Amino acid sequence: MTTTPLRRITPAERRARLGRRHLLGGFARVGTSGEVVEALIGLHATDPATVFLSAAARMAAPDAAAVEHALYEERTLARIRCMRRTMFVLPSGLAPLVHAATAEGAAAKNRAHAMRHLQETCGWDARRYTAAEQATLAALIKRGQASATELAVDVPELRQQIATSPGKPYESRQRVSAPILGVLAAEGRIRRARPRGSWTSGQFRWAPADPLPELPAGPARTELARRYLATFGPATADDLKWWTGWTKTDTRKALAAVGAQPVELDEGTGYLLPGDDAPPAEAEPWAALLPGLDPTPMGWRHRDFSLDSDHKAALFDRNGNIGPTVWWNGAIIGGWAQRRDGRIAWEPLTDPGRAARTAVETEIARLTAFLGTTRVTPQYRTPLERKLAS
Repeated sequence: MTTTPLRRITPAERRARLGRRHLLGGFARVGTSGEVVEALIGLHATDPATVFLSAAARMAAPDAAAVEHALYEERTLARIRCMRRTMFVLPSGLAPLVHAATAEGAAAKNRAHAMRHLQETCGWDARRYTAAEQATLAALIKRGQASATELAVDVPELRQQIATSPGKPYESRQRVSAPILGVLAAEGRIRRARPRGSWTSGQFRWAPADPLPELPAGPARTELARRYLATFGPATADDLKWWTGWTKTDTRKALAAVGAQPVELDEGTGYLLPGDDAPPAEAEPWAALLPGLDPTPMGWRHRDFSLDSDHKAALFDRNGNIGPTVWWNGAIIGGWAQRRDGRIAWEPLTDPGRAARTAVETEIARLTAFLGTTRVTPQYRTPLERKLAS
């Protein structure tokens, strides 16, 4: 019996898919942040500035106020903890599905961990934890919106100091409010409202959240896998497992449920949605400046099709967080940083040629205009970004 060989998809073909699917070429940019988030499933939001910079890179006329309006006024975008227990901004309508697919089990673990930690560090039992949590929710409902500091005025228990990572070199202290609010947010019972300060600030106010409808986890994982492959395919099972934080079993089940089509990649077997194996149409050359933790470089565990392995040390921090990157036609060619005077500096890690340099300078001018007087320092700093910012 003859076995039909798998269709091979080269790194060049994978790079060619990125410009249009990730809205990175000038020919692919869209009008609103909602369209950006929908196309990419979500924007990483651990660093608040990433949301705005990722959206700006893909909008025809980027406007920070419009992104804020979608987040805090219209609330068509939702900021939740989901994939790999990290923060994302998602379309509000997609948040219940993603929560069911990725966050429900993690939320239960977060609650158990927080209660155990408070018992070990300050002797709280379950009754005291529950009472403090209920008082916090009551105070938040009464205020409408409040910072952790404001809630601690109403609920004195929240002021108590506890140690995090006791005995470790990075041991620190925080208020009890941090784990209690974190658990409530992970469960979707409260939400992050407008921050104190500008769009680069991480000092969020809190507000009561609308209850998330309960959805079955299996079908939710299937739909999330379908959306992932539509945006990031072809990808390996290992890529999907890493991106979602699922187990191997859940990953395999989700790929089978969507009827994922196997293809041959340099990394091994990859997967596409059924019927999505046509070569991409030829596109105009494009350049892009993407922020640290942007969803495009963070979409795969295995990034060799877009990133030379020799350049990883310059672009990643010690914990594996990618910093600001410069792209040319689907490949990472360097990094960038904003200096104190507002200028954008960049450095190629390989010689991209004159056309690429010209296109990058155009993108630098575009980003400079968007930032105006705003100064952005990535939350996770990498060797090349530190060098360029100095």
